[in-house]
Amino acid sequence: MPSLIPEALAAGSASGGQSGSSWSFLIIIVVIGVLFYFMLIRPQQKRQKQHREMVSQLSAGDEVVTSGGVLGRVTRVNEQYIGVEIAKGVEVRVQKSSVGAVLPKGTVKHG
Repeated sequence: MPSLIPEALAAGSASGGQSGSSWSFLIIIVVIGVLFYFMLIRPQQKRQKQHREMVSQLSAGDEVVTSGGVLGRVTRVNEQYIGVEIAKGVEVRVQKSSVGAVLPKGTVKHG
């Protein structure tokens, strides 16, 4: 029974067109990487930057919704935490980063 491995190696080395296909493969990988950056990574970085700016501009009196869905009015602001009044006389402390959105004034009604 003859071995097929030497014949396959000889056929592969005789073709000589391997360098062109390796360059096209490299170009495809680079194009996919660029598309991945512009379609996924860059938009995510923009959203993170907007969130950081929103959180840094929080002040007492702002009405917010947390990532957990709790609505309330900001009563105090520290470095990492904010006090959120969710009902009259009921205040919770949450991390600044858990604020999902700042709502328009008058959205949260206590009573």
